[in-house]
Amino acid sequence: MDEVSFRQAAPDDHDKIVPVLNDWWGREVAAGLPRLFLQHFHSTSLVAEQGGDLIGFLIGFVSPSQPAEAYIHYVGIHPGHRRSGLARHLYGHFLSQPSVAKCAWVRAITSPLNAGSIEFHEHMGFDVSDPVVDYNGPGRDMVVLTRALHSS
Repeated sequence: MDEVSFRQAAPDDHDKIVPVLNDWWGREVAAGLPRLFLQHFHSTSLVAEQGGDLIGFLIGFVSPSQPAEAYIHYVGIHPGHRRSGLARHLYGHFLSQPSVAKCAWVRAITSPLNAGSIEFHEHMGFDVSDPVVDYNGPGRDMVVLTRALHSS
């Protein structure tokens, strides 16, 4: 088995990530990752590859409006690599980047129905909110995931 390699994302990774999103999620989610995320936030986003194939990615950034807050927008792990520690490694690498490590908080959101994501984030030390009704518009409730990056 080939070793997994990790690298900073590049703008053209959008063309590799979007075609696998719906398959990896098992539903229509590709519209949630417009090209702008890899055009403007590739320097803090990450890609995992094995044998030249995409097996995981993390799209995250430091908020331009709230510089004490980092945000993880999308994380994808190829179904054959789930529960391998790959997501944990991507999160660790993201959080150790100098611009992110200066932040006080990291946040993400997920669907209240995504029990696997909620469980993963709890194990990663995130606090999980109750569902926020209409967070992303009418009928689009979300759970807010928050983790302090420094102890007070």
